[in-house]
Amino acid sequence: MLYLYFPEDKSEYIPALISFAIFLIFCILTFRWIIKYSKKEELRTKELEEQIKQNLDETGRKR
Repeated sequence: MLYLYFPEDKSEYIPALISFAIFLIFCILTFRWIIKYSKKEELRTKELEEQIKQNLDETGRKR
């Protein structure tokens, strides 16, 4: 049978809580950075699409 350890002294949970909070904050910050980066890439992609459409329209009109 698997042995689970639940300490009687609840102060032993403090280090685990601190490390959990640090990793949680790091995960939240990373997730927000990914969202910001994704929005920037989306804008760059839209601009590139517009440039391609304009180039195609210009070359199509010249013929």
